[in-house]
Amino acid sequence: MEFVQVDIIGLSTSPSSGGAYALVLGEVDGNRRLPIIIGAFEAQAIALELEKIQPPRPMTHDLLRTLFDVLGAEVNDIVIDDLSEGTFYAKVRYGSDDNEGQLDARPSDAVAIAVRTDAPIYVAAHVLDEAGIPADDDEMAPIEEGDAPEARPAVGATKLERMESELKKAVDDEDYELAAKLRDEIKRMTTEN
Repeated sequence: MEFVQVDIIGLSTSPSSGGAYALVLGEVDGNRRLPIIIGAFEAQAIALELEKIQPPRPMTHDLLRTLFDVLGAEVNDIVIDDLSEGTFYAKVRYGSDDNEGQLDARPSDAVAIAVRTDAPIYVAAHVLDEAGIPADDDEMAPIEEGDAPEARPAVGATKLERMESELKKAVDDEDYELAAKLRDEIKRMTTEN
């Protein structure tokens, strides 16, 4: 399986999200973004470590890091290796002496461990192909007067064309939660046709 390295681009939320956050991962050597919807507690766990804020008591992910250390194991990397029915799947891959292993994890928990152990994060190429959103500056530039007509949805454009335009705008506005919803709806529409 081919993997693409990603970094954390950010965490975002919106008042209408019902407490959910979008964890946004970006290709290290590319232009795609991968928004993953996560809960508030997981977002807090990631944000605290990114900001180097020490809570008064260890959080669950701190406990896991300490457990790896005590057992003499090292987190090698985190992989988001599957996407099925809108749910992302991840693994924490680790090594100890001559043993290698992996633990099934939610992507939010795996990323929270990655930021605590300085482990690289990878996404399976097929997952990024399916759910990644392009964020190329040229492609995402605002439409200017004189742009070619194909650069903007035409009057009377199909619903799919309008949604693709809305998706580009959502990425440009860094509204990754909306972008993820639009991406999923576009995928559903194109699969049905």
